[in-house]
Formats: sequence, structure tokens, C-alpha cells
Amino acid sequence: MTVQRPRLLLDVDTGIDDAVALLYLLSVPDVRIEGITCTAGNVSAAQVAENTVGLLELAGVSGVEVATGREVPLEMPLVTTEDTHGDQGLGYALLPLARQPLSSRSGIDLWIDAARANPGEITGLVTGPLTNLALALRQEPDLPHLLKGLVIMGGSFNYQGNTTPVAEWNTHVDPHAAREVYAAYEGVPVEKLPIICALETTERIECRPEHIERLSIAAGVQPELLHADGADGLRSTSLNPVIAFLSDALRFYMEFHRLHNQGYIAHLHDLFAAMVATGEARFTAREAHVDVETESALTFAQTVGDFAGFRKLPSNARVVTDNHPEAVFELMSERIASLARRAAAV
Repeated sequence: MTVQRPRLLLDVDTGIDDAVALLYLLSVPDVRIEGITCTAGNVSAAQVAENTVGLLELAGVSGVEVATGREVPLEMPLVTTEDTHGDQGLGYALLPLARQPLSSRSGIDLWIDAARANPGEITGLVTGPLTNLALALRQEPDLPHLLKGLVIMGGSFNYQGNTTPVAEWNTHVDPHAAREVYAAYEGVPVEKLPIICALETTERIECRPEHIERLSIAAGVQPELLHADGADGLRSTSLNPVIAFLSDALRFYMEFHRLHNQGYIAHLHDLFAAMVATGEARFTAREAHVDVETESALTFAQTVGDFAGFRKLPSNARVVTDNHPEAVFELMSERIASLARRAAAV
């Protein structure tokens, strides 16, 4: 039996963890990326697009369409997070100048066109705010049926938020879009319901210095050593462009987490979601009806999961409840090391 290659349409707000996820996706030999749409979140949509094409250049990948989406959330001003991801969204890392032009299509059109042209074939992966997808759903309400599946990094359920006490960042940037997306999936068959990778499982993906050291050794280069007591702002001396990029990006992210008393770690939320989308991550999930609070000042942007059916509404999502962090890092090391070796050989 021939195994069908996963076909993914990505919607990103390329900051540091999006970048690690994208490098992983570009390293998986049997994954086909149909296109990438860019939305404002960690940085502006224009900067997201620049980061994304730069990462494709770094990885030596061409022919992937990158389209810029909406620059602002549906109903509120844009708030970005340069303090977490750096002025350009990639920490201390620098990318090569990209030669690939951006698509003439908008990110919203790319969602619609790809799904209509390939019904039941493409899985969406959203690692940023849900703005582009919400706008695509307004134009094509049948998207939940046209897509093969959907994976979302966002939300928190019965778990502390990372932006407010109850709200996760991606959802908080555009809660109105998130609410529209979840509402659009009411009544959709279970196998097509979005898989939500929320903070209670993505914050378990704690990247530590030893993970970067292990990856660099697997890539066949000098061990890359990041020290928890090192001075801020140090740069990698690695001659491998992928290893140097990861080290400089993740060092900034680890310094941010250390500053906020979370330890010298980096939460790779989007990497786990990417592995769910490729089918390489092991996880368990539970059906729920998910809604997003958009009125209360106290609980604004909270994702509310009704797992017990109190509201008598149909399930519209599958929320990940367990995962395997060390398996994620073993796979990250294996996959991205192979990409780093190829990039060094070019």
C-alpha cells in the first residue's frame, strides 16, 4: 500500500518557535508544504513574511509559495511581542537575504484556493493567530469540509495563560478570529475537527541547552554549548548556518524565559504542533466544545473547553491532553541535524 505524503498548508507568525517548527517541517522527507501564509502576531505580517522566506533560503528550499495575510486582528489593535522574540522576531539570529519573491496572492486567497483545488487532501497548520483562517472562512464557509484536517497551536484549558492569567498569546492577539474558527467547526465530522495544541502540553516541550548540544553533535559539527549562567547577547561561532541560526535564536528565547523566572529554557510550542500535523508526534486528545471569551475584561481571550457537555453543544475540537516531550526532542535532533548537514554541503 502506498502511504500518502502529508500535504500541509502553514499559517505562521514566524517568531522563534515558528522558525524551529518550519526547519523541522522542511527536514521531513515525506511532507509536502503546499504554501505558507503569514499573519501578524509575534511581529508584523510583513516581517513574518521576510523571516519565512529567509528561513526557506537558509534551508536551501525553493518553490514554496509564501503569501502575506492580514496585518491587523479582526476587531482590535495589533500587539506584537518583540520583547519575547526580538526586534525582527528571531532573537539574535540573522538570516540570509532571500531571493524568493512573495506571492501575488493574499494569504486568505491561498487558504481558499488550495483547499478548493485539493478537496480532502490538505491539512492546515496554524501556529499564529487565527486571523487569516477566520477571514478565509467568511469567504468559503465550507473550508472545514474541504480541508483534510486542521492543527492549531493556541489556547489553554484549566491552565495558567502566558499572556494573562487565563489567556494564551496566539488567542489573545485575535480572540474574535479564534471564536469564529471554532464556531465554524460545529457539526463537522469528528475526524476533521481541529486538533488543539494548547499550553498545558506545549509548555512541556522545554528546550534546554543539552538539546542544542545534542543536535549539533548529530549534525556532525562542534558541540554548540549554551550556558545558563552566560552573559546575555552572546553569539554562536558555529560554521554551520542552521546550527548558528538555532543557537542565536534560542539563546535569546532562553534569556527571555530566565528573565521571567521560568529557567534557562525555551518553550517550543509550535514544534510540537508541527509534529502533530506530520503525524510524527504521539499524543492523546479529548473532544470538547471550545469557545473564546471576547467580552469580559477579567477573562478576555480565555479559551473555554466544555469537555463534559454542560452547554449541550456539539464538539468542535479535539484538545491534546498528553504528549511525550523527550520523543519530540529526539525527533527534532534527528530531523534538523539532517537539514543542517545538507545546508552545510551547499
